[in-house]
Amino acid sequence: MNRSKLLTAVAMLGMPPLAAMAQPQPRGPALGEGPVSYEEQLASVESQLAYQAPIAGVENDYWFNYQTDLAEARKELTKDLRHSSDAEDNRDAWEEYRTELADARGDYAKEMAEKGYPVGEVRVLAGNGR
Repeated sequence: MNRSKLLTAVAMLGMPPLAAMAQPQPRGPALGEGPVSYEEQLASVESQLAYQAPIAGVENDYWFNYQTDLAEARKELTKDLRHSSDAEDNRDAWEEYRTELADARGDYAKEMAEKGYPVGEVRVLAGNGR
């Protein structure tokens, strides 16, 4: 699902896309900062997969820990990018960020599943003729 469809689906549900707005934005050639690395592209995709709302609408310690994990990952990415000295350091920083996002999402989903909350996914298909 691309970002515009995700935001449209979130807007239809009436949920603010807070996590999407808080994610570090990938830089690109249009900004004059050089090409976007493969690791940065993967991190961008992973950030779009972040939960926008608590699973089953339950705001518990697991949800707040997940939000904290995301904030720490963003902070660490910013610090790592600020201190990077070459392209390899940048790629390492983005790869570490992507890994932290994936781990946080997986841990949160696992913890909620263990508590008996269903972990579902809604996909909006465009052009299906209905």
